[in-house]
Amino acid sequence: MKSIEEFVEKVSEVIKASEFSKLTLSKPRYKSNGLQNIFIRLVEMKENEKLSFNFRHKTKDLTKNFDLNDGLAELESQLSDKFKHATLLTTEATYQLMLNKKGKATITESKTSQASVSNSHDKKKIKRAPLDAPYLSELGITTHSGELIPKMADKYRQINKYLEIMDHQIETNVKKKVLSLVDMGSGKGYLTFALYDFLQREKGLDVTITGIELRQELVDFCNDKAKKCGFEQLQFINQRIEDYNNESIDVLIALHACDTATDDALAKAIAANSDLIVCAPCCHKQVRQQVKGKTQESPLLQYGIFQERHFEMVTDTIRALILEQHGYQSKVFEFVSNEHTRKNIMLIGAKSKHADAQQAKEKIDALKKVNHIDFQYLERLV
Repeated sequence: MKSIEEFVEKVSEVIKASEFSKLTLSKPRYKSNGLQNIFIRLVEMKENEKLSFNFRHKTKDLTKNFDLNDGLAELESQLSDKFKHATLLTTEATYQLMLNKKGKATITESKTSQASVSNSHDKKKIKRAPLDAPYLSELGITTHSGELIPKMADKYRQINKYLEIMDHQIETNVKKKVLSLVDMGSGKGYLTFALYDFLQREKGLDVTITGIELRQELVDFCNDKAKKCGFEQLQFINQRIEDYNNESIDVLIALHACDTATDDALAKAIAANSDLIVCAPCCHKQVRQQVKGKTQESPLLQYGIFQERHFEMVTDTIRALILEQHGYQSKVFEFVSNEHTRKNIMLIGAKSKHADAQQAKEKIDALKKVNHIDFQYLERLV
C-alpha cells in the first residue's frame, strides 16, 4: 500500500535527520492475539543505532531490537497486517497514519513543540579515567598511545565505577579542599593511582594519598610508577595495617583487606575520626570459626553454603552497626557485578550527627544472641 510505504519512508528520513523521538502503533486489526500496541524507540547499543520494538500485550511485554533496515521492514509488515494507526513524533512535527475499514490510508502532519528526546539505551557513561592518562599506561591498562588493552577492559570499567562512587561520596561528605587519604591494602595500586589523578586533575583538590601494603615488591613498584607519573603526593609504604598510626585521616579506604585486616582498618578510621570510610569487606572467618559446633536454630543454616553466606552478611551488618555506634551513617551496596566476583559489597561510613549509638548497640547485641556469637573482632578493637 503506497501510503504505508510513504509513511515508512518518512520514518527513515527523520532518523537520518536525527529528528526521531518515538513511534507508536495502535488500533490492532485483530484482538485475538492480545497484542495491543507497539512502542518504537531509536536506541544506541554498543555505538550502533537500532530500532527497539516494545510489543505490548494484555499480560506481558516483549522487546526486540532491530538493525535500522530490518526495523523499517518490520514496521511496514506490522502496518500492513496488524495495525490501523501509527503516530510518529519527531522534533519538528507529528505524523499520523490512519487506515479506514476499507484499508484506505491517509497521512496527516502537524507541527509540534516536542523537545528532542534522548535516544540512548546504553547511557553514555562519564569516563573519569581518560584513556590518555599516563598512569594507565604505566600500570599496563592502556598502550603508550592511549588504547585500552582488551584483557584490561574489566579493570578499566572497575576503575571508572570506583571513581564514580568516590566522586559522589567525597563531594557529599567531605567539605575540605585539602585532603589526607589512606588506602589500606592498596595492592598494585590501580584504584589508588586513579583516585589521586582524578581528585588532583579533575576536582582540583590538594590531596595526599598514602597506600599501605605488606608486599614490599608492590610497594617498590607503585612508588616507582608514582615518581614516573609525577604524583608527588602519592606514596606507598610497607607496613601492617594494625601498625600504621596516623590521627589525621580524612578518608580511609580499605578494599578487600584480608583476614581481620578489614576490622583493623575500620578501627583506625574510627580512632582518627575520619570524615569518610570506604570499605569492601573481606574475609569473614573470625565469626564463622567462632560458631563452629554451635547449634543454629534456623533450618537455613544446616546447609554449609547458606551458613557461609549468612555469616558473611551477619559480619558485615555488625561492622556497619559498629560504625553507627561511633557516629557514622552507614550504607551497604553492590560495588561490582556478581559475574566478576562474589566479594562485591561496598560498606560506606560517613560522619553524621544523626547516628543513634544506643539503637545500634541493641541491634548488635540482638544479632549476636540469635546467632550465638560471642564477639565480632572490630568490637574489641574499638
